[in-house]
Order: sequence, then structure tokens, then C-alpha cells
Amino acid sequence: MATTTARLLQLLGLLQAQAVWTGEELAERLAVTTRSVRRDVDRLRELGYPVQSSRGTGGGYQLGAGRALPPLLLDQEEAVAVAVCLRLAAGGTVAGVGEAALRTMAKLDQVMPAAIRAHVAAVQEATISVDYQGTTVDADSLLALARAVREHHQARFDYTARDGAASYRRVEPYRLIATGRRWYLMAFDLDRDDWRSFRLDRMTEVRASTFGFTPREAPDAEEYIRRSVHSGWEQEATVRLHCAVGEVDEYVARWGTLTAVDDGHCDLRVGAHSLDAMAWWLLRLPTDFEVLDNDELVTAYGRLATRTAQLAGHAVG
Repeated sequence: MATTTARLLQLLGLLQAQAVWTGEELAERLAVTTRSVRRDVDRLRELGYPVQSSRGTGGGYQLGAGRALPPLLLDQEEAVAVAVCLRLAAGGTVAGVGEAALRTMAKLDQVMPAAIRAHVAAVQEATISVDYQGTTVDADSLLALARAVREHHQARFDYTARDGAASYRRVEPYRLIATGRRWYLMAFDLDRDDWRSFRLDRMTEVRASTFGFTPREAPDAEEYIRRSVHSGWEQEATVRLHCAVGEVDEYVARWGTLTAVDDGHCDLRVGAHSLDAMAWWLLRLPTDFEVLDNDELVTAYGRLATRTAQLAGHAVG
């Protein structure tokens, strides 16, 4: 009986780890016959787990959605990953998720073996979360869009643009992208017959349609969102950095576009809503640079230089 129970738990874990398994694949992983797999699947169904099966090409066994979540079987690395992500979610940008994340952390801590709990505690004790003013999004909207992306269903929502203009959108949603401060949706706008990016915090009345769609050939989501975000800046500039791309790419990350000039120089294209904010941000880079195409940015550095000199003059020695 103990062997059968252990095999059932292993089977449940396999069904959770992959969408569809053939009987032969499960039999090989469990080191049993396909007949034993069928009996074990029947036992899981008797216990209330909605294991579905289908025949033919692409068929097999899969764990369907049920009235209650089955127990998750996590190894040490998975448990640590889940616990750390829950901690981040507790202070994240999805509205209403923080309290649920805290409750889930408490439940997970209660059932984790001592060894895994020690690893989780070590990671959490060594981690500091710095609060920032991120823009929160509605959890129900996020989930509705995520399901629409996964199931290839159209989505509809009301949208308010940056200039305050309101519109109703019908889209084919392709990817959700989190930039750290905001969530974006990359989608094909059916009424405008073109690709668009949308900020989730500007959406209301988000709902997934029952109309499915065949995925189109899509642009790279990360690059598309980066270009879309940067194209909305009120101020843009190109600066030439006195270093190779590899020396600053970790500082720039997604906040700008780097282009190599030669072994000792590269150009950085950046944008911001404020010239002073751009000027301060560029000063954090660990290299000298020159402004190539924005005289107002040069003027902003003049203002910062005057202010810095005044502060230095009042410094207490």
C-alpha cells in the first residue's frame, strides 16, 4: 500500500508538471506497465482529481480544472522558488494580491519539511525588498488577459490613453510584459488592424471573449514593448559613452538602447518625461559621456552643476 500511495503521489506530480502525458510516457517514468497507469489514474479520479484522457494523435492524460486545487508536490528548489516569489508578490504591483500571498506563505510554511524551511528562511533573511511607487493593476483583469493569451481568445476592454482620450478596444492578446513599475499587454488591435501596446492600469471592464483566433506572426514582445514605451517619452536624447557596450549593459538594462560604435565607445538612446530626471539618471553610469543631439539636456546639466556647486559650498567641513 505504501508503494502504491507513493506512486500515486509521483503520478500526480508528473501530471502537474506537464500538460499532457501519453500512457507509455507515464509508464516509463513510473517504471510500471500502462495497465498499472490506467489503474492509478482511476484511483486518482476516485479521490476527486479530474484526470482527463483522450485518444488519437496528441492525446493522453492531463490534469483538468477541478472544484478544489490538488496538493502541489514541490521539491526543494521549487519550494524555495515559490516562497521567494510569494514574498515579492506580497509587496508587488498587482492589487489585492499582497494579502493572499501572505496567507499562502503561512500555509506553505506550515507544511514544509524543516530542511526546506531552513533554505527558505536563509534566502528571505538575506533578501531586502526596497519599496518603490509602482503602478498597481487589477488582479482580475490580469488573470482574464492571461487566460485569453493562453487560450487564444479575443479580449475587450475600455482604455484611457495618456492624453485622457477614452476608447473601446477589441484585441487579439499575445503577451503580458512586466517592466518592474508597470504591466503592459502586447496585442493586435482588430479595429486599427495593427499591433498595439496597452498599459493594464489604464484598462477597465476587461473581459475575455468566446471568439478564438489563429495566432499571427508576431514581433518580439520584449523589444516591441521597449520601443513602445520609449516612443512615449516627452524627452529623448542620444549620448556617446566612453566605454564598450559590455561595461554598461547591466546598468542600462531595459531603460535604453545601446549601440556599439567601436571598441571603446557606444551610443545610448534614452527617454524620460523630465530632462532633469534624465540628467540625474545618466550621471549614475560608471563612465564619461557626451550629449549628441539634445541641447536642452546640456542646459539641464548646467542647472545641476550650479546647484551642486552651491551645495558643495555649504558643505560642512
